[in-house]
Amino acid sequence: MLYRYKPNLTCPSRKLRNEMTDAERFLWSKIRCKQLNGYQFNRQKPLDNFIVDFYCCRAMLAIEIDGGQHYEKENIKEDKLRDARLKQLDIKVLRFTNLDILKNIEGVIMKIEKELNPSQPPFKKGGEK
Repeated sequence: MLYRYKPNLTCPSRKLRNEMTDAERFLWSKIRCKQLNGYQFNRQKPLDNFIVDFYCCRAMLAIEIDGGQHYEKENIKEDKLRDARLKQLDIKVLRFTNLDILKNIEGVIMKIEKELNPSQPPFKKGGEK
């Protein structure tokens, strides 16, 4: 499903793609080019009034990577409002910290795979279930 977004988000979205954080780059290297069970992700995707870090249209899944600024009182409030709006659009939001990505990428990937295929356990290395 396609969602309209504000045209003024196009330039900031491009800028964010060119200035990804280390954690964003690392996760992107694991999910790009349909690496997760054939699901296509976009990075720095405008949706509604927001730009989400990663988005999979087929799964209606947004992934946000939170740096330290997300733990400030005002930003916590904004994130909750943003997540609520995306939920109204039937988009599920997964949030991870920079540390989650950089120190536990396998666990992060497992959580994402679970959301992509909620009725199936994620595949393990070697093709085992």
